[in-house]
Amino acid sequence: MTDISASEDDEVYGSSTLSRALPKSRFPAAESNPRRVFTAVKDELMLDGNARQNLATFCQTWEEPEIHELMDACIDKNMIDKDEYPQTAEIEARCVRMLADLWNAPEGPATGCSTTGSSEAAMLGGLAMKRRWEARRKAEGKPIDKPNLVTGPVQVCWHKFTRYWDIEHREIPMDDGRLLMTPEEALKYCDENTIGVVPTLGVTFTGEFEPVKAVSDALDQLEKDTGLDIPIHVDGASGGFLAPFCAPDLEWDFRLPRVRSINASGHKFGLAPLGVGWVMWREEKDLPESMIFWVNYLGGNMKDIALNFSRPGGQIVCQYYNFLRLGREGYEKVHGACYDTATFLANEIAAMGPFEIVFDGDRARGIPAVSWKIKDGTDPGFTLFDLADRLRVRGWQVPAYTLPANCQDRAIQRILVRNGVSQDLCALLVEDMKAALDHVAAHPRKEPLSEADASGFHH
Repeated sequence: MTDISASEDDEVYGSSTLSRALPKSRFPAAESNPRRVFTAVKDELMLDGNARQNLATFCQTWEEPEIHELMDACIDKNMIDKDEYPQTAEIEARCVRMLADLWNAPEGPATGCSTTGSSEAAMLGGLAMKRRWEARRKAEGKPIDKPNLVTGPVQVCWHKFTRYWDIEHREIPMDDGRLLMTPEEALKYCDENTIGVVPTLGVTFTGEFEPVKAVSDALDQLEKDTGLDIPIHVDGASGGFLAPFCAPDLEWDFRLPRVRSINASGHKFGLAPLGVGWVMWREEKDLPESMIFWVNYLGGNMKDIALNFSRPGGQIVCQYYNFLRLGREGYEKVHGACYDTATFLANEIAAMGPFEIVFDGDRARGIPAVSWKIKDGTDPGFTLFDLADRLRVRGWQVPAYTLPANCQDRAIQRILVRNGVSQDLCALLVEDMKAALDHVAAHPRKEPLSEADASGFHH
């Protein structure tokens, strides 16, 4: 028997639909009243917690009301179908041209596309490097069976890329006093089989920018000395939408001839809703023809590059809205406020006593994030995992994690300051951190939490 006859005024929680648990394994036999089902599902979503208090995520958790309206207007648009949705395709092309301008690409046709996120964009940029390297090696009559990629300490998408495409991943490990890629370390890992070097503009673990120009200069000298021409792909997942506005003199983009491609995440500091990334190539020749599929579009041909063939168009439309709505001035204001809040947090956390700031959110050196550790040689009687666990009592997600090789014994805690994480909210967080420190001091654990114990850990 169905349960759809109830009027909108009928009691929701007294209904037969909600007088029992929702189906969780077996497909329901009957249809149900939409208002009741909506209420039940929305109630379950409360258990996710408040996304605005998730200070681990890089992704947007606040949007203007106009963004919500545009997303509603685009819910049925598959942006891959360019013939059916030509204006959405045109809006994507406008974004690509604007990014070419923002990232200082040379004059000429803008070459790039939207993706589902920055990870897909990184995959496409990496694949283009591999294909270019293979073509050059074949032309020289040399084998192509041992490609490698050189990165600093990177997010998991690059591990996926090298595994999926059978590439040796030469990840530069962290060391005492060095948590980033350096030119000297990068050169140690390069040889004739290196398809490219990937500096990260905003390392996940600490928030710092890796020195793209210094690495580029070192590779220029390597080519002069050895003839090896190794390109750079910049992982600008976060920094690609920060540096142009808040560190405009920093040379990291297509102003450096060795930078052949860039990926960035529109739904991070690009301020778009979840589900959009971007990949750009310096020039048309940097995108191998073998990666391009041509689709019929309004009687002509149009390039299709992305991996996915069904993708919503709303995020691209909202990205364009943000470009128009904010411009360079607005992006600088929004991100500048985030950097100011990061500075406030860094000063407050440093004053708490047991912590040493690893990165303070300096806009010239990284993203608006604060990372810290417990001071060397001290034992405050708790771990950063204890602090993270206690902050969850008030709903805050402030991740603690150990660093990758060769610093696995060191724990770091990090706050990501993004649009919507206001200084007022952070002032409340500071008070909650002080209360959490008082609590762990008054109630020491017999066994302090470790990373394995900490719930909800991610970065």
